[in-house]
Amino acid sequence: MDVCQNSAQQPVCPQEAPAEERTLQDNDTVGPPGDPQELEPSLRSLQKFVPTDYASYTQESYRFAGKNIIIQESIESYGAVVWPGATALCQYLEEHAEELSLQDANILEIGAGPGLVSIVASILGAQVTATDLPDVLGNLQYNLLKNTLKRTAHLPEVKELVWGEDLEHNFPKCAFYYDYVLASDVVYHHYFLDKLLATMVHLAQPGTVLLWANKFRFSTDYEFLDKFKQVFETTLLAEYPESSVKIFKGILKWD
Repeated sequence: MDVCQNSAQQPVCPQEAPAEERTLQDNDTVGPPGDPQELEPSLRSLQKFVPTDYASYTQESYRFAGKNIIIQESIESYGAVVWPGATALCQYLEEHAEELSLQDANILEIGAGPGLVSIVASILGAQVTATDLPDVLGNLQYNLLKNTLKRTAHLPEVKELVWGEDLEHNFPKCAFYYDYVLASDVVYHHYFLDKLLATMVHLAQPGTVLLWANKFRFSTDYEFLDKFKQVFETTLLAEYPESSVKIFKGILKWD
């Protein structure tokens, strides 16, 4: 997406945000978190990270599930920008929320970035774990807290997830089960596609549905899709020609 340059501002931590920044456009207000010692555990777990000190941030507005969502973005990091696959996946979740039975569903998002998809899933009633690399977790946490506190039935959780690394230690199959694994624009020209696929396979258990949205840009994207189809029963759910985004449903094949 095109990121506006003229609204640049310094990042703010959730507990330091001024009152006017906490007031959203639809008059939903996010109050100050208060004394961390008095907070419920789920809220304390959402305040562990400090946003990266990028030179400039922008505040971008989105509307899904009847709510205005304000996302703090920075073009200085791939993981701090909302990409086309994310908005397409949000639209799909919004339009199929009842069909997908998102209320109280246990969801993990891979590569959550600035958090738009996780926020929308939370607003739609899901219990969400948003994951990404360490350097973007602060901004992810900030956006989640700003847009879900006092607005959702379940506060999302933020966790570090490095693709392909310590998966059984950090997400043991015996302890973690997800109804849905979400991923948007995680496939592009990088060297970690095999680790990404291994991560998807690890997180998928019997009954888990993987929803993957991606803007197809390079031949490597299609090469990944071919590998994805080898391990997942794959269905094309939606296609957006204007943005070159496709949304796939994957169910892990079991031998």
